[in-house]
Amino acid sequence: MFPAENLREWRGHKVIDPSGDKIGELEAVYVDTASDEPSFITVRVGFIGRHRLVFVPLAGATVKPDALRVQFPKKLAGEAPSIDVDGELTAVDEPTVFAHYGLPYVPGAGGERRLGRR
Repeated sequence: MFPAENLREWRGHKVIDPSGDKIGELEAVYVDTASDEPSFITVRVGFIGRHRLVFVPLAGATVKPDALRVQFPKKLAGEAPSIDVDGELTAVDEPTVFAHYGLPYVPGAGGERRLGRR
């Protein structure tokens, strides 16, 4: 995986699915709080005036010359849990992000959240 600080430089670049379809534009990077490794990104989707941020896992993602390619189809990403452009992922909603992609969700030993925005 690539460092979170390198991914932040990609903010505003397009995010594509495995077949090259554009999902949206990279907005933010979320790290796994246990490992401090990049885990999810938020992708800006929607139309002018109706944007939202969807969560997409970074597992298996690759950097192309002009885009970040994720391993999940556009349709699945588009149906993912989302927040408003100026919103925040709540602790209550965090497990649904993992569940949407069939990923296990295990909070920290003291109940700590798994995702932190960087």
